[in-house]
Amino acid sequence: MGGSLVNAMAIDVIGIGAGSPAHLTLEGVEALAGVDVVFALDKGDAKADLLDARRAILEAHAPHVELVVVPDPPRDRTPADYGGEVRDWHQARAEVLYDAMARSLRQPAGSRRRGAFLVWGDPSLYDSTLRILDRIRELGAELEVRVIPGITAVQALTAAHATTFNRIGRPVLVTTGRRLGERPAGTDAVVMLDGGAAWLDHAADDEEILWGAYLGTPMETLRRGRVGDVGAELAKLKSDLRAEHGWIMDIYLLRPEGTGAAD
Repeated sequence: MGGSLVNAMAIDVIGIGAGSPAHLTLEGVEALAGVDVVFALDKGDAKADLLDARRAILEAHAPHVELVVVPDPPRDRTPADYGGEVRDWHQARAEVLYDAMARSLRQPAGSRRRGAFLVWGDPSLYDSTLRILDRIRELGAELEVRVIPGITAVQALTAAHATTFNRIGRPVLVTTGRRLGERPAGTDAVVMLDGGAAWLDHAADDEEILWGAYLGTPMETLRRGRVGDVGAELAKLKSDLRAEHGWIMDIYLLRPEGTGAAD
């Protein structure tokens, strides 16, 4: 990594919500006002919308802030060893971000610059930023990290469908499409990071599915119904939307029939 590295780098990790610039909290706006540099990974042309959303937030709330964009290291999306591939990818991200942070936060005598990451949704829920910062510490950086929570995709989904996250007296499992098949029978579930249409293989026909994609953006798309009625149509819609936009972020809530009290 190039350049002399700096110690005690101050970093804010700011949740920016599920897609709308209006999702940014007042605490997040206040934190951005004190930031000098925002770091972002460039995921390529197919996901340029994600980078543009960050630019729009900075233009609206902190036009003085410099945006430093770092190319995202490539990864295998269908590896034999999923966990190992993700760990290697996080390590590669940590290395390129550490180099960018070291260069951009180098402090003139008597001053201190503050950096930030703008995290889709909330930093605590299926996001790798905090883990990558831990890896940057392992590379030798001294980091002072402050986390500002944001609106999650779970909140955006249930708000869009005007419903509650949980039913009375019912637990809810939060999981991924890859692991939906491990869900205990009869359990409500919120499913994130589904690269395909896992409801086709792991949901009963009489379950209700509440689905949303591109939540909080002008492209927001919602569907709700019984899996047996809308599941196949929804899988095609998801495929068509991915082809149209080059990327998709979706989330859904599954509610088995006859497993508990009403909403």
